[in-house]
Amino acid sequence: MKFLVISDIHGSASSLETVLATFEKDCDALILCGDYLNHGPRNPLPEGWDTKKTAELLNAHKEKIICVRGNCDSEVDQMMLSFPCLNAYTTITVPASSAIRRIFIHHGHLYSRKELTEWLPKGTLVISGHTHITEMEEENGNFYFNPGSISLPKCADGKTCGIIEEDGNGKLKVKLYTIDGKPVKENFF
Repeated sequence: MKFLVISDIHGSASSLETVLATFEKDCDALILCGDYLNHGPRNPLPEGWDTKKTAELLNAHKEKIICVRGNCDSEVDQMMLSFPCLNAYTTITVPASSAIRRIFIHHGHLYSRKELTEWLPKGTLVISGHTHITEMEEENGNFYFNPGSISLPKCADGKTCGIIEEDGNGKLKVKLYTIDGKPVKENFF
């Protein structure tokens, strides 16, 4: 399986179009970490803000979407989206040959690292968004990946997304890219 990981779209149809045009055709599924349509009270309007078009783009890929609710998502957003988007978290089980037993996906605003360390088995890949800051690190036996934001980045990496795939040797390869396809960094778990 090859996953495209996107977070914090915040209604930027232009950024979402760029990401999908660059990566979607090569990926089996889309992992969305929340904050789909609205920009929230603390953020400016992102470039290319068009919530209706963003919803249309996402709905066109609903068969491939694995997603969670962000802090800016609500029941009104669910009315625009034709896939369930209001769960606080979801998990994906990976093949037994992999060193990672599970992928845990959440937005990042509800559960602390301390809670996740207590709840999740060691070797879990934890994917989150929320901060708009990219992250790839190991802590307490788990691996943490934040792909940043495709619309309102708050780090020097700019507008980014991720790709996760098995490397053929039982490991997961996690890559961070700019939304137009330039590699930023990668790691193996």
